[in-house]
Amino acid sequence: MKIYTKRGDDGTTGLFYGGRIPKDSTGPEAYGTVDEAVAALAMARAEAEGDLGERLLQLQRQLFVVAAELATDPANHHKLESGVSRVTPGMVEEIERWIDELVEDVGMPEQFVVAGRTRLPAQLDLARAVIRRAERRAVTHLRSAGVADSSVVAYLNRLADYVYMLVRAAESEWEPSRSDGGAS
Repeated sequence: MKIYTKRGDDGTTGLFYGGRIPKDSTGPEAYGTVDEAVAALAMARAEAEGDLGERLLQLQRQLFVVAAELATDPANHHKLESGVSRVTPGMVEEIERWIDELVEDVGMPEQFVVAGRTRLPAQLDLARAVIRRAERRAVTHLRSAGVADSSVVAYLNRLADYVYMLVRAAESEWEPSRSDGGAS
């Protein structure tokens, strides 16, 4: 088996659970941007240590769920598995808990956070910006596909907020709290 199939040479791409669409359609734009977010988080994870690195890996894996849902024709959404290939409200609530814990640990910012003092917060800030773009692309795609019952946009919205708070924490030399079990 070879890594290349040549099926995409005509400018189309395959969807999860079948079908092909143009590569420049709203779906590939959305899940392609999610893929960029995974890569941006990988750059931050390469700089992170301990619990924070594990949390970033968890987020990367959750973004694969987001991408799977976005890469599925709406007619096949019934085939998606919650938490595996479909974003759930519980995934959104989990990130909300992480945000709340982090706000409790480091407080709300009193001014704009300007990342860049060190590599980690700068890379997290880049990831946050890519996640925001993925959110915008997901809104466009889901609207054009007529999908109204997805938690993808809410998930990406909370994820960008969480990563923003991680930037704030990293810029303030925050250390993970042991009471919350990790790097939130």
